[in-house]
Amino acid sequence: MAKGTKSIVGGMTVLGLTGIICKLVGVLFVIPLTWLIGADGLGVYQAVFPTYNLLLTVSSAGLPVAISRMVSHYLAKDDPRGAKRVFRSALWLLAALGLVCTLFILVGSGMLAQRVSMPESRSGFIVIAPCVLIVCVLSAFRGFMQGQQNMAPTAASQLIEQVGKVFVSLPLAYIGSRAGIAEGAAGALLGTTIVEALALLYMVILYYRRRGAFDALPQLSAEPSPAVSSVTTQLMKISIPITISACIVPLAQFVDSAMLVDRMVHSGMTITEARPLYGLFTGMVIRLINIPTALALAVSMSLVPAISSAKATENYDVIRRQSDLGLRFAFLIGFPCSIGMSLLSRQIISFFYASTLTAEHLQISSELLSMSALTVVLFTVVQATTSILQGLGKQRIPMYTLIAGVGCKILLNYILVGIPGVGIHGGPIASIVCYSVSMIPNLYFVVRYIKKPFNWMGWVIRPAAATACMGVVVAILRTLLPINHFTTILEIAVGVAVYVAAALALKAVSLSDFASLRRKGRR
Repeated sequence: MAKGTKSIVGGMTVLGLTGIICKLVGVLFVIPLTWLIGADGLGVYQAVFPTYNLLLTVSSAGLPVAISRMVSHYLAKDDPRGAKRVFRSALWLLAALGLVCTLFILVGSGMLAQRVSMPESRSGFIVIAPCVLIVCVLSAFRGFMQGQQNMAPTAASQLIEQVGKVFVSLPLAYIGSRAGIAEGAAGALLGTTIVEALALLYMVILYYRRRGAFDALPQLSAEPSPAVSSVTTQLMKISIPITISACIVPLAQFVDSAMLVDRMVHSGMTITEARPLYGLFTGMVIRLINIPTALALAVSMSLVPAISSAKATENYDVIRRQSDLGLRFAFLIGFPCSIGMSLLSRQIISFFYASTLTAEHLQISSELLSMSALTVVLFTVVQATTSILQGLGKQRIPMYTLIAGVGCKILLNYILVGIPGVGIHGGPIASIVCYSVSMIPNLYFVVRYIKKPFNWMGWVIRPAAATACMGVVVAILRTLLPINHFTTILEIAVGVAVYVAAALALKAVSLSDFASLRRKGRR
């Protein structure tokens, strides 16, 4: 089967735009939710999510990437029958893992509620429990579609998840809040489970509608179809290092949730002073940082099947071209997002949260965002290099580098946050070091395994120069204009326009890049 490879840029665009919309909805969703269930209800709501996210990561983080990689591999070998067997094996495996985690939450809901010191959160754990099973099964369908380098179904299902929360979770939160705080939080969590079920229903319908076209693909490979046991073993071999990598950051955040407040108290603060600062950093600043990182996730999700497909046929020309473009776009996205958010940190915080923050907390949040924004470019490159290495079958390398980075983060959080005068401002510094420690060796190994010299001019210098042009203009506008909603939107729009113009003028990106991604390749 000879077939034109799908465009990485197309996948990045679809997933990137969808990701930004979803992250914005996530930021805005918290505001009316707080109005409906109050700060105490939001505390109950948030108390459930660390456990849910950790179990969800353990059960479903690695296998979708493994599915995507193996499906694209078999399709590149003209073996759609093998690709279908991968999907079916992974579907059963994910369903089993999801069911185990769901039963664990249901049976242990009382214990989990006691663990977070909120017995009233038990109902929240119960209604969110089925969501783990649902998302696991949903992940299998997403991985299968991504393995065909079709990112649109994943993007559409993500939109259903996020937009559905507004129309389902908020009304259920309101209904529940009339009975009590815990019931309001449980209503919002029940809404999450319902919208995930709707997203799964969409993917199942889409799969059956397209199954005939997939089954009609010619089976040109002469190799015998892989045994189910062999497929399952390979899936686990690929997914376990990826799952471990995916669990590292949630585990670090779990450690931070106990460490940061304690270390701020150690620095001389009272507990009533430390808790709001922790909330500002994790509940507002990190939420805003997650908006541009949606583009990083789009880059990484598009790279894995493209690189894996080329690796299956040992086509290093395609591997080098796709890796070069993926890294170039990672820097092109990361640099302006980091510098732009850092320069406009006060404007951005004011845009979303001015009505809910005191002047002191507004200033602290702006400082935290200004520093934390610098992690965006590092995270974007880490995600891109991780995906390239995963596509090449080197998934253990990013696991080790991320372990090293997170280890440095925990150590620095312990040291810096406990220093009087530094406090919570040590958190962004630790994150910068974390992703730097992970990024540098990742780049080294990517260059080594794709057999291509480090492209300083294309990856770093030109995007940085275009970002500098944007930064100068934004800094001038920030000085001249007052802070309000209109000027913030204007500054961002002008910054984007200047950056795009500078990137084209400096040849950091060109229209030919988009055309080159659509060159014919062998599948």
